[in-house]
Amino acid sequence: MSRRVVVTGMGAITPIGNTVEEFWKGLKEKKVGIGPITYFDTADYKAKLAAEVKGFDAKQYMDPKAAKRMEQFCQFAVAATKEALEDAGIDMEKEDPFRVGVSVGSGIGSLQALEREHKKLLEKGPGRINPLLVPLMISNMAAGNVAIQFGLKGKCINVVTACATGTHSIGEAFRSIQYGEADVMVAGGAEASITPIGVAGFTALTALNTVDDPARASIPFDKERNGFIMGEGAGVVVLESLEHALARGAKIYAEVGGYGATCDAFHITSPAEDGSGAAKAMEVAIADAGMKPEDVDYINAHGTSTHHNDLFETKAIKLVLGDHACKVKINSTKSMVGHLLGAAGGVEFIACVKSIEEGFVHATAGLEIDDPECDLDYTKGQGVDMEVNCAVSNSLGFGGHNASLLVKKYNR
Repeated sequence: MSRRVVVTGMGAITPIGNTVEEFWKGLKEKKVGIGPITYFDTADYKAKLAAEVKGFDAKQYMDPKAAKRMEQFCQFAVAATKEALEDAGIDMEKEDPFRVGVSVGSGIGSLQALEREHKKLLEKGPGRINPLLVPLMISNMAAGNVAIQFGLKGKCINVVTACATGTHSIGEAFRSIQYGEADVMVAGGAEASITPIGVAGFTALTALNTVDDPARASIPFDKERNGFIMGEGAGVVVLESLEHALARGAKIYAEVGGYGATCDAFHITSPAEDGSGAAKAMEVAIADAGMKPEDVDYINAHGTSTHHNDLFETKAIKLVLGDHACKVKINSTKSMVGHLLGAAGGVEFIACVKSIEEGFVHATAGLEIDDPECDLDYTKGQGVDMEVNCAVSNSLGFGGHNASLLVKKYNR
């Protein structure tokens, strides 16, 4: 018998706010967190805009010594986890630490460490490399550092599926609790890849938009969309079994109903052109929750603002929802925070939970010019007050990875 799983805590570090409250307020106000890149000189770069985290000081969240031994993606993960655990009211002195696990992923790990040490290697030789290069760089260290900082000794994993990382991480945490491997899981994603090699690499792939106007840079489903904008940050949630949450009198935000994961097995960067892989992930998540397509009120789309993604995701939604596709509210959080890569699914899942909690679906901020091929309701203009009982969050990653989570209003 699988167990019911609920959301009891949330934490976020994003380009529009470094708490869940600030992030959600920003989404409601259509605040766009995109601007000129400040981390390095972009004179020779075609892409000059990114969605950077602002005003983040790791020392506010952890011991300065610990912060020094962590790269930025790990610092973001630890900071978001601190907020999520405090929000959930988890007291580790009252928990069996081996029943509290971690599933926090990063798509890339630390490009900063790699760039820094590679420069040193070329200029000063192999003897000068930082002994901590490998543990600073590898992507599982977000999960590792979270576990170390908070004493979480249960299952500790990181899923790496490019831009689907955050969603898969939450999905796998959900399964871990469902089947009794843990009572509590800290889950989500963290990323910090706005670096010279990161921006140059995605630009060479023609994945990034190279416009200069932040308001027209990340414009999912818009006819003029032409690539995504790099974002960074972390989104982390606390999931726990319903009985564990009730036993400690926790506040329950929502219930995780279902999880679907598929692969297009088609192309290393393009989604399947008919949307079939993404559709199947949504279909599996809906069936897993014991619900029907017409029960879905709202979809937080992967919505990257690339031509292919938005077109094929539209096809996928039509495939799985049929006639109901026209009645569903769809939006893209990336219109305001850019594409957080491995952290995208984490912050977008939080947006879904907040939509259920507050009865509000935020606008797709940059959407102005309708694309006849993207003809669904993408919440253009202003956000909408409406009851949201059932939301689906989609993520699609390079390699053909598709992940969908269904989150619903909690009813005892």
